[in-house]
Amino acid sequence: MKKTILVTGSSRGIGKAIALYLSKKGFNLVLHCRNQIAQAEAVVAEIETLDQSARLLQFDITDRAQCAEQISQDIEIHGAYYGVVCNAGITADNAFPSLTGEEWDSVINTNLNGFYNVLHPIIMPMIRQRKPGRIVTLSSASGIMGNRGQVNYSAAKAGIIGATKALALELAKRDITVNCVAPGLIATDMLNDLPLDELKKMIPARRIGRADEVAATVAFLLSEDAGYITRQVISVNGGLC
Repeated sequence: MKKTILVTGSSRGIGKAIALYLSKKGFNLVLHCRNQIAQAEAVVAEIETLDQSARLLQFDITDRAQCAEQISQDIEIHGAYYGVVCNAGITADNAFPSLTGEEWDSVINTNLNGFYNVLHPIIMPMIRQRKPGRIVTLSSASGIMGNRGQVNYSAAKAGIIGATKALALELAKRDITVNCVAPGLIATDMLNDLPLDELKKMIPARRIGRADEVAATVAFLLSEDAGYITRQVISVNGGLC
């Protein structure tokens, strides 16, 4: 029986790349989006052309009750997940003196509170399976080294690292690994308005990363071969930090 993995924020960017990569590895996918339903459905259709299975859940990861309802209902119908990739996130960049309360709250609520809202209804069904499981969270180079204009984002992504390490301790004896992938500058639409030539000078590898390079790292951590790797943060950033 094929293993099923939930990937949040999988309608575009890194999340889409992860979903497509995992489908090629033979996993069944549960994709998630908040409001970009047409884009998410296009990803489902692309996965189905690969003769793989995918279904779509739509919910707001900042809405705790909605997360619990949608995820619990899906698990009740289809069974517990083998793995979860907590990818969904947002940015709202601003220099700290100009950072509004809304910009702070929106980033913390999505990126950090989403960790709890998504994983909390998933963990006990995973444990009850009494089988190996995999959880991968997405942090960022900003969560490791901090970044100008991203105090809110850096705080949330650093929090994800701490939460990941703590959850890994709790689940290790259950044979459920919990690891974090921290991308650097990756070629997605989030970089469209940034001075890429200048940014490349900051990166020892002298190039912007590809989404499939992040996806490959996530896929390895979800594999059986990674069963003795847990509580780790893997950077995919060309040596940026």
